[in-house]
Amino acid sequence: MIENSQKIENILERMGETVIATTETVETLAAKMENLVEQVQEQEQQIQQQGYQIFALSESIQTLVDAQTESREQLTQLTYLIHTLVNSLNPQE
Repeated sequence: MIENSQKIENILERMGETVIATTETVETLAAKMENLVEQVQEQEQQIQQQGYQIFALSESIQTLVDAQTESREQLTQLTYLIHTLVNSLNPQE
């Protein structure tokens, strides 16, 4: 009977150790998961910020394209006026 009690005590002790080890493992995994969640949230914020930066950059590029188009039109008009002026000063002979 004492032998059975000792066996049961050993089994219960091992079960207790297993429960403690499992609890520690779960706590470690939970901490790692929290760390991963924080990293994912930081990456989401970075991606959102990059999206805003890309939008701002595309707006700036569009502004530059519009300004270049306007400058080109003004240059074309200026070139036409210069040709007209030169032709009026030097009539064809």
